Amino acid sequence: MADSKLKVDKNKVDTKEFQLPETLFIRDIENKVFQSIVLQCLSQIDGITLTEGNFIDDLLGRSSEGIKGIYAEQNDKNQSINIRVEVNIMYGINIPDKAEEIQSKIAEEITKMTGLHVSSVHVVFKNVITEEQAKSIPNASSQLIGSNLEEEESNEF
Repeated sequence: MADSKLKVDKNKVDTKEFQLPETLFIRDIENKVFQSIVLQCLSQIDGITLTEGNFIDDLLGRSSEGIKGIYAEQNDKNQSINIRVEVNIMYGINIPDKAEEIQSKIAEEITKMTGLHVSSVHVVFKNVITEEQAKSIPNASSQLIGSNLEEEESNEF
């Protein structure tokens, strides 16, 4: 009789208390991180500058997000991101070729560094500028992305 009491019916035992729930890993990446990655990518590309924000951007609050001209929108459901970049381009540079160079570089770097799928890279060319215009922009050496202006200025002295 003692043996029959020790036998336990497996169908009546609640196994939920023996199983641990799956661990949920959450990763949040702020938009400033994406802006920094895009800025680094753009610094390696010759002949473009970031656009300056304007009064309307300030009114709408778009300038408060960090770097003007670089916008990132994350989609948490499918672990992807959309990037919008507003740039000026130097006169004489082929726009479709430059757009493809910018898009492929940004998509590659963001995927490599964050593991997220880049759904789109929207490049908006806001203006065509000359070298003289680029030099007249305040802090032109820091805003002219990938240009050799600093080298040219140092060669003049």
